[in-house]
Amino acid sequence: MKIATVQTKSIKGDIAANITNHKKLINSCISLQADAIFFPELSLTGYEPKLAKELAIAKEDIRLEPFQELSNRNTITVGVGLPTKSEYGIHISMIIFRPNLPKQIYHKQYLHDDELPYFVTGQDCNIITINDIKVALAICYESLQLAHFKKSIKLGAKYYLTSVAKSKKGVDHALKHYAKLAQQHSTPILMCNSIGLCDTFESTGTSSIWNSKGKLIAQLDNINQGILIFDTQTEEVIRTQI
Repeated sequence: MKIATVQTKSIKGDIAANITNHKKLINSCISLQADAIFFPELSLTGYEPKLAKELAIAKEDIRLEPFQELSNRNTITVGVGLPTKSEYGIHISMIIFRPNLPKQIYHKQYLHDDELPYFVTGQDCNIITINDIKVALAICYESLQLAHFKKSIKLGAKYYLTSVAKSKKGVDHALKHYAKLAQQHSTPILMCNSIGLCDTFESTGTSSIWNSKGKLIAQLDNINQGILIFDTQTEEVIRTQI
């Protein structure tokens, strides 16, 4: 299986423009024969907690249908980030589109203190199965919580994919954490980060992949959109800048 992690620059609060950009990037991944494609935290709106309430949508929103169509037509799995509404409040979510199957949704389970005024936690399972392989999903802050990772491994995850929006300071810390985690648990880790202004900080990309030995095998820069495609069989990576 080939898993694509996409580094994006979102336009603040402009869902329509961000959908257009996502479609372009998905088509680039398809041309590189990706089986699954994942985007950073809140990629369709940008990481903007103060705007989340007005930007939040339901997973059935018609604006998301192009992703289902791309999934169906190309037999790919696509995960995009956005704030979603539920009876409990607003979630930081990833919606997963699978070929000819109902959408899945994963809500962030561990929130940073700064996020608590704007979002509520989720309780759903973070494991998805692609081509009979279990992949764990994590959204930013929770990927730094050992309990989240250990629970994922206990549920049978073979790969751990974290969708983030991190500053340089956050990235520097995360790079060390993920390398250690991958090595200690013999589990490849894939991180996709955004670039550009997010809320009150600059997101600095550096999307990365570590193999099952904890070795950093691929990384994007901190200023451009780009794609990393990880082959789970060979542990080779295709790297491309957009």
